[in-house]
Amino acid sequence: MDATTIIMVLLLVVLVFFMFRNKRKRDAQQATLQSKMVPGVEVMLSFGVYGTLVSIDDEANIAEVEVSPGTVLRVHRQTLGRVVEPVVADDAVVSDADELDARPADDLIVDDTTTADRTSPAYGERVDETRLDSTTDTDKPNKA
Repeated sequence: MDATTIIMVLLLVVLVFFMFRNKRKRDAQQATLQSKMVPGVEVMLSFGVYGTLVSIDDEANIAEVEVSPGTVLRVHRQTLGRVVEPVVADDAVVSDADELDARPADDLIVDDTTTADRTSPAYGERVDETRLDSTTDTDKPNKA
């Protein structure tokens, strides 16, 4: 056998290995997701709607999701994107916030500029026509 044939066969073996490995990972993730899909759990649908899973019909591939009290959506089972895990507050973040609250007010940085003192608008601020023309007296009638 020549060297290029050996390289091609090895490359094919590596590709097949990675294909089977990725399929096994996807199957494991799907099995974990299906085990978490029980009525009463909060889910996110594949199109971004959050709700509480009411029931799953495996034979008809239909799931019922309550998105607000009294509003139940009937969707295809494959639209159940993921189970929403409750967010746990980190203790370090809470303690940093407590330290900021405990500081005296003199340590806080205060911006002294007010909207009336500035001559140009801040980024994203809407500009009123009266504010720009306030330096000229165009509103008063001319006395001739």
